[in-house]
Amino acid sequence: MFLRTALLIFIAGVLVLTLQVLVSRTPEPVTLALTIDGVTRTAIIYPPARLAAQGAPVVFGFHSHGSNGHHAATSFRIQENWREAVVVYPEGLPTPGRTDPEGLDSGWQSRTGELADRDLKFFDALLAEVRRRYQTDPQRTYATGHSNGAGFTYLLAAARPGVLAAIAPSAGESAAGLASRPIPVLHIAGEQDVITPFATQELVMAQVRKVNGCDATPRPWGEPPAKDCQLYASNLGAPFVALIHPDGHVYPSEAPALVVRFFQEHTTPPTPPAA
Repeated sequence: MFLRTALLIFIAGVLVLTLQVLVSRTPEPVTLALTIDGVTRTAIIYPPARLAAQGAPVVFGFHSHGSNGHHAATSFRIQENWREAVVVYPEGLPTPGRTDPEGLDSGWQSRTGELADRDLKFFDALLAEVRRRYQTDPQRTYATGHSNGAGFTYLLAAARPGVLAAIAPSAGESAAGLASRPIPVLHIAGEQDVITPFATQELVMAQVRKVNGCDATPRPWGEPPAKDCQLYASNLGAPFVALIHPDGHVYPSEAPALVVRFFQEHTTPPTPPAA
């Protein structure tokens, strides 16, 4: 009797451990290919590890110029920090840039109308396909990106108002498109950044805070307060968080968890019913 009981306890323990491993494992990514204006575009998609009752949030992660979706996935790690989310890492196309005038490396458009809006069209098609394939929550769509990907993240917020609930650009050097479109922003900036100088990013952050109607004086963000983060409250419902780290032109290791924390605080208002 004792041996039988001990065996049952052992089997139960093994089953519990097995379930814990299965639950904690990040689902294998899938590659999605879409044809946009005759050009094949691809993205790496991490399906949700857990299903949310109200539908999964969707997070887009845009790589820097000269990088790719796989590198963004290993740097941003949103799929590890928000297991209920569908996480999408699109692949850019060869794009001229400040450090690549010939356009040999992959990147993203930086203004509306540029490159026939190929990347805005790609985003639209990707979002529609993700919503078709997965049960998602349309009030919880987000974007983060680094460097050129940060610029495209800002562009998306301006060009697709009401689609994104919040954004988290890293090392972004321009937010010109946000001239009149407040949105919750977490901006990540490195004090030793020499590619997108910190002084340039300070100007960008000041511009965004003005658009968002933010207080002039920041306060600690969250409880417990997040390290290296300052919150600028907004009277327009569009708070700004500055994550200032001591490093250079990188997406810092502490950013993924903080980006997810910020996104989880924000949703887009529901669409009013048609009259």
